Amino acid sequence: MKSLIRQFPKQGIIINLLLLVALASLIIGVTSPLLTLEKLYFFENTVTLFTTVTGLLAQKEWFLFFVIAIFSLCIPIIKVASLMLILNLEYKKGSFLDKALHVIETLGKWSMLDVFVVALLLVSVKLGVLAKVDVHYGLYVFAISVLLTMGLSFWIYHLAKKRL
Repeated sequence: MKSLIRQFPKQGIIINLLLLVALASLIIGVTSPLLTLEKLYFFENTVTLFTTVTGLLAQKEWFLFFVIAIFSLCIPIIKVASLMLILNLEYKKGSFLDKALHVIETLGKWSMLDVFVVALLLVSVKLGVLAKVDVHYGLYVFAISVLLTMGLSFWIYHLAKKRL
């Protein structure tokens, strides 16, 4: 059997390029400022996803550290890498890559968990009278990465099912 990119060359090239865009936007989104929190007009804190995770590790907040690190860092990177492998390597029904594609589709429902957590943080802080939040481009770039990866996994899933 051929790889999906050989079976669908035009779509495969587009998907590969979009996967690279998703990976780049994930890296930019994780390291760029998501928001700035201003408390009492004197204290200002700019938050990135990476500094949040390392801060939780330093404070020994193990549960939050693992949840945010797994869902916001590990799973998106594994998902993009797996989609690249599924698209570019030989794909057979019942193979490891086929099972990985089903796992990715199942995990797709949880992909927006990290964006949801940031949104809850924004809402809770916006409700406070003594605090002000400014959203930065990192949040949008990170959300684009999540949405792009979700769309590409859906596209690859349907290409794989069309082929089999």
